[in-house]
Amino acid sequence: MNDEINYKNNPLHGVSLKNLLVELVEHYGWKILFAYLNINCFKTNPSIDSSVKFLKKTDWAREKVEAFYLYQFKSLPRATDEQFALPPRDRIIPDGQVPSEPAELSIEDAERLQEKRAKKAAARGQGGRENSKDRSNKNYPNKRPRAGRDDGKSKAGSVWGNSGDSTSNSNTNSNNKKPTKPAPDESDPWANWRK
Repeated sequence: MNDEINYKNNPLHGVSLKNLLVELVEHYGWKILFAYLNINCFKTNPSIDSSVKFLKKTDWAREKVEAFYLYQFKSLPRATDEQFALPPRDRIIPDGQVPSEPAELSIEDAERLQEKRAKKAAARGQGGRENSKDRSNKNYPNKRPRAGRDDGKSKAGSVWGNSGDSTSNSNTNSNNKKPTKPAPDESDPWANWRK
């Protein structure tokens, strides 16, 4: 089949992770790699060996670096949706596409890109999905109350009455009409055994 030849057209074919990283660092430097990829191994005491070690263990980071190599450093056109779903090393590059000069990148461009991504993430958070604060305030009718708490929200109105402030405790307990201290057989299953 012709796929074998197309795999060889992939610029990642035959390039080790270490050589790939050396090329990127020599051309762009650590600061730009961190600014665009936001991977900590490029920021905190960066070195080729430690970064390669991390990238070999971490699939998502390695794929992010390999995609950066293909589409920024080698300036290939964006992959089709079908190919984009595959890891970068498994993508088939059409025969007509050849790598060109590396893209000119700057830290200012990276900052603009990060702001754009943050706005998109914020829009997604406000859109179809709920924020975590909204989810925590929902009433769940089938949910049982948490053991040891009056309202399921705070420890201040504890059933045990040992919050330290008797006025706040009496306010929370007056609505629920619960005893301040449960009977010994309810609170301690070993109470009868100890007698």
